[in-house]
Amino acid sequence: MNWTAVASIYRFEMARFFRTLMQSFLSPVLSTSLYFVVFGAAIGSRIDQVEGVPYGAFIVPGLIMLSVMTQAISNASFGIYFPKFIGTIYELLSAPVNFLEIVIGYVGAAATKALFIGVVILVTASLFVDLTIAHPIAMVLFMVLTCVSFALLGFIIGVWAKNFEQLQLVPLLIVTPLVFLGGSFYSISMLPPIWQKITLFNPVVYLISGFRWSFFGASDVPVGLSLLAIGGFTALCIAVIWWIFKTGWRIRS
Repeated sequence: MNWTAVASIYRFEMARFFRTLMQSFLSPVLSTSLYFVVFGAAIGSRIDQVEGVPYGAFIVPGLIMLSVMTQAISNASFGIYFPKFIGTIYELLSAPVNFLEIVIGYVGAAATKALFIGVVILVTASLFVDLTIAHPIAMVLFMVLTCVSFALLGFIIGVWAKNFEQLQLVPLLIVTPLVFLGGSFYSISMLPPIWQKITLFNPVVYLISGFRWSFFGASDVPVGLSLLAIGGFTALCIAVIWWIFKTGWRIRS
């Protein structure tokens, strides 16, 4: 393993993040505050508790997941797409580094950025509501796994995309709706029985449910299924990336 190459890619990507640190910091703080104004105040005044948890606190895991997923995808997809766009990807492919080292560098940086945003949102949310984390180790585990898995997905999107518009296509049209329909701001037990069954086909439900369990000790689906879902998704993304580098799909032409 060429750790020097991994560190170089990682530092380069993180340097881009730190150049816009204030923007990266203010955006999640403002958006989280807005969500609390709209959902916490407007809707929370009509919904006192959900599964014994105050509504303002109940939506915090969903808010964190929403931002972490979108940020991980955005950072990873742009990180690998930009070298394709300007042509420096060929220098990287001809260097003495293998696909695993490239992926660790780009995905590791994107996951770190998303994790930072998640922590910022958690701290911001604690200013609005009283939060108690029932299982802190599980909370960190779920957040890290989510950052890594969706950074892997973002890497795939960055390789697939042919222009900047396509970079936003999957997050806007697929990921964000799945998060909103995956129980981010409500419990799926509040839905009619038929919709509860349909919602279980949404993979994001398992991530949000497991992450919410780490806060409040209650979840819509078993925690084991949540871990199995995120583990399977991560393995699938790794397999796709391995195939991309093996065949050279969209990176050597």
